Amino acid sequence: MKPKKNLYNHSIDLASLKIINMPREEFRQSLEKIPYRGYEVEQLTDGRKIVITKPGGKITYGLVKKEDFMVFVYNPTNFSLWLISHKQIYNDLVEKGQGNPEETIKIIDALERVHGGEEPDEILKYLTINNPCGEEPELLLKVYKWIWGQEDCNYPNQKGRDMSMEPILELRESLRI
Repeated sequence: MKPKKNLYNHSIDLASLKIINMPREEFRQSLEKIPYRGYEVEQLTDGRKIVITKPGGKITYGLVKKEDFMVFVYNPTNFSLWLISHKQIYNDLVEKGQGNPEETIKIIDALERVHGGEEPDEILKYLTINNPCGEEPELLLKVYKWIWGQEDCNYPNQKGRDMSMEPILELRESLRI
């Protein structure tokens, strides 16, 4: 027997779901109402949460990355899921740097510690940062912890988390001038 394509061995957390078949438009509307499922991985002091959904859906060279997951900032007050991007985080840091280079360097130093494996809450316990603007440093540290984990899963034998950290370190150097 020929091996099956796209066959994965992995545990899965299942929830029961029953939707009866119906005409096309009604069925589509019912399917769109299925709630997202994910994992709450971090709590932010402003009430938002960092959540991950697995699998993430990344496809590389025609193969699904089975360990991929997506990282969101979830706001339970309005049920919004923000799929935050590297570019958004980088632009936030650039804007912070324009307003207050010294505080932005502290944030990047803290990001470097998270990049090295330290827990964001432990860093934040002993760090005072006056946020110049934009997203709170807590969000940046906690979301990047998970984004970097995602990159390491997707690129285990390559740069992984270093790909997004390099431009941040270059930004820090430019702020020191």
